[in-house]
Amino acid sequence: MKFTVVGAGAMGLRFGVLLQEAGNEVDFVEGWQPHYDKMKEQGGVYVTREHKNKHLVPVNVYTPEEYTATDADFVFFELKQMQLDEMLKRCAHFLKDQYCLTAMNGMGHVEKLLKYFPKEKLVAGTALVATILTGPGEVEFVGEPGMGTTNWANYTEKPDEKTHELMAEMKKANFNPSLKTNFLGTLMAKVVFNSVVNTLCTMFEITMGQYASFEKADDLSRQLIDEAYDVCERAGVQLVSTRAEELESVDYVSKVGNPNHYPSMYQDMSHNRPVEVDYINGYFVKLGRKYHYEAKTHAFVTNLVHLAEATRDARK
Repeated sequence: MKFTVVGAGAMGLRFGVLLQEAGNEVDFVEGWQPHYDKMKEQGGVYVTREHKNKHLVPVNVYTPEEYTATDADFVFFELKQMQLDEMLKRCAHFLKDQYCLTAMNGMGHVEKLLKYFPKEKLVAGTALVATILTGPGEVEFVGEPGMGTTNWANYTEKPDEKTHELMAEMKKANFNPSLKTNFLGTLMAKVVFNSVVNTLCTMFEITMGQYASFEKADDLSRQLIDEAYDVCERAGVQLVSTRAEELESVDYVSKVGNPNHYPSMYQDMSHNRPVEVDYINGYFVKLGRKYHYEAKTHAFVTNLVHLAEATRDARK
């Protein structure tokens, strides 16, 4: 298959490089000029896994304006929520009749993507996979090969032949894919996960393992999980996991899967980049109010993250 990966950041490179190594044709479209320049200069991206075996992986990389190919099976969007609008405008000239694929964090991207792709060709998912863009032209894959899982769903909730072909390629690339028929429930389960781990680790500048080792971590997790599930129930969203299973996932991934990992929101905060909290915890606040429910804990931590943003320069 052929993939056009829009957003050659940490996760875009993780998906794209491994799909390429599994025998697929992959083009990368990158909007951050220093990163694009570095990859062009060195002829690819330097990849390490668990801080070992640094090696150069050749990749085809383009700016949105210079890319013209329209023959990809899937255009794969891996960006921050706040970057998507601008990137869609920059890429509009090559978005023709392809399928759209995305595993972006948070919520808000689906509505934007549907302005450019028909609902029958939208596949979205979630990834419990950790990756770090360590600098322009360099990426670190966290975890041994085969660690982590991905979940996918068609917007129509009716998998077609193309989607099954995609799952086969994801399996070959070691992403342990699971195909669901509950679109919103699949996406929201990861938003719940991130509303705990991403947000609390960012607020206290700690790894996932450090969070999970705190004796009251389950109490903190449960409060955020319960409130998020209360919102989803009022909105008529049936998540793919129970509250207990979601808590177990937070605990397992934090203690066993990626205990030494600083989540992506922390990486943005520590590099003075805007964070996605409004699309994660803030999303539950907004959705809850639509159904006359105040997600007070999620509102509180959303404001605390923005406070940390507003004062991070003073704390250095």
